[in-house]
Amino acid sequence: MNNNYIFTSESVSEGHPDKVCDIISDTVLDLYLSEFNESRVACETLTTTNKVIISGEVRGPKIEASKIEQLIRDQIKHIGYEQEGFHYKNLEFFNYLHEQSADIAQGVDSSGNEKDEGAGDQGIMFGYACNETKELMPAPIIYSHKILEELAKARKSGPLNLLGPDSKSQISVVYENGKPVGVTSVVVSTQHDASIGQKEVKELIRPYVKKILPETWICPEEKFYVNPTGRFVIGGPDGDTGLTGRKIIVDTYGGAAPHGGGAFSGKDPTKVDRSAAYAARYLAKNIVASGIVDKCVIQLSYAIGVSQPLSIYLNIFQDNKNLEEKIIKVIQNNFDLSPRGIRNSLELNKPIYQKTAAYGHFGREPGSDGSFSWEKTNLVDLFKKEI
Repeated sequence: MNNNYIFTSESVSEGHPDKVCDIISDTVLDLYLSEFNESRVACETLTTTNKVIISGEVRGPKIEASKIEQLIRDQIKHIGYEQEGFHYKNLEFFNYLHEQSADIAQGVDSSGNEKDEGAGDQGIMFGYACNETKELMPAPIIYSHKILEELAKARKSGPLNLLGPDSKSQISVVYENGKPVGVTSVVVSTQHDASIGQKEVKELIRPYVKKILPETWICPEEKFYVNPTGRFVIGGPDGDTGLTGRKIIVDTYGGAAPHGGGAFSGKDPTKVDRSAAYAARYLAKNIVASGIVDKCVIQLSYAIGVSQPLSIYLNIFQDNKNLEEKIIKVIQNNFDLSPRGIRNSLELNKPIYQKTAAYGHFGREPGSDGSFSWEKTNLVDLFKKEI
């Protein structure tokens, strides 16, 4: 393999139309889980000019439509949308949620035996970790996320109040001998007030980019692109229709690892698209954190209605089949990778999902509320002992 290369990843802000939809879908999920922690939710959202449409399947408590609508309007306000083309107060809201299919419920329910509970769908899920950053994430995606997080904080607190909620970032990282050593280009596109131009936007953004990137990683000025089209006033759902689940590479590893294809947002943790991807990341991160390997990929596969994974695949990027087989055996002997087992071990039946919807599901700090439990490294001693 070529160990000298340039790799690029992008991120999008909470105000990006697709991320607005992810946030709305996870807000609905959290509401149901807060009322009943065994609720079943699969919520999809579409946004366009002054319209929000939610649809999907739920099984759980009866929740007033007005309560769902108000929570969603509050979230849109928190993101920062008080614009003519998309305003939390003035937008039209349509709710098409309905009861979950009895056929799907029959395959997922455990019939009183928790171990018999089946996966909510078939599919493959991947987890990845590497020692490029302290978060054990690929450098391009983690820095892309952090730049936009900093811009959002400054926009909401005041210093960048002339910027709008909709923004994107893209970082191209240079690798030498497989390790990140610098940046060749930075791209940031951000919605802004009509009173300022491209040059002013660039100077407003510059200190936040410098704050996030390592000191020696600043790219040449001619490769620092801010709003390359020259103007970005109309944005958000007014500028582009948004849908839940369209930013799955942004949500995970920025393209540095495989992706099974399933989105996360709006899905309760019986859906292995979400919970098994979290479990795979949890295992991969702890394996790398233990120092056994520098990076690894884990794949899990499931069938709807079947409890245990059909297969476990591991790639440690070394020519060491014995080590791979040993790690897989440790996983099989110590972890219940059934949907119920994953939910119990990671405590996923909590209203913790809205905050995952923007700036990545991985590489985040575990919260006192149980959020990002899959980012804990409490298995390091086990892997060190067993391997």
